[in-house]
Amino acid sequence: MELIGIYLVGCILLMVAGVAKVVRPADTARALSASAPIPLSLAVTRRLVRFGAAGEAVLGAVALAVPRSGLAWLVALSYAAFAVFVAYARSRGGAIASCGCFGTPDTPATLLHAFIDLTLAGSAVAVALSNPSGSIVSLTAGPSGHRMALLVVTALCAWLTFLVLAVLPQVQAARRLTAISFRSESSGPSREVRVVRSES
Repeated sequence: MELIGIYLVGCILLMVAGVAKVVRPADTARALSASAPIPLSLAVTRRLVRFGAAGEAVLGAVALAVPRSGLAWLVALSYAAFAVFVAYARSRGGAIASCGCFGTPDTPATLLHAFIDLTLAGSAVAVALSNPSGSIVSLTAGPSGHRMALLVVTALCAWLTFLVLAVLPQVQAARRLTAISFRSESSGPSREVRVVRSES
């Protein structure tokens, strides 16, 4: 199972995102309410988000501990669904282009986000097709140094992926807003100068 490391990253992110949305469902509920094809109240959407997020966290934990074929298929379906939602959120544009995947406000949906979701879905499909048996301990059997290296690299990759999915889009959006604000402020006085010259 060459892609076990990427699969483990996906499981960890499922747990992190699930727990975050259970604790803070409001921002994700707003993103879903804004993009839902049928109108839903925020209170109903918040309960749905909490319920789904709890299932997401449990799936990530169980699929991490016991990476069986059926669980890996569920992980793959989860990330495929995330990719579809991100693409849909982007197509709607405006304020709706927030995915709320980690329970944080104003996290713009990006093409990179969709690509990472599809990559994690693909790694889960590869694990499912390999039909693993046993626990994660038995699947990563070998010298203790190798197992520790896998765990450290997996945790680091999960952290970096989280930053790319949750923090980088916010930084890019803030940078674009700052650039727009700077352009509008710098173009204001020049227009006034042109008006004065035309009057003279």
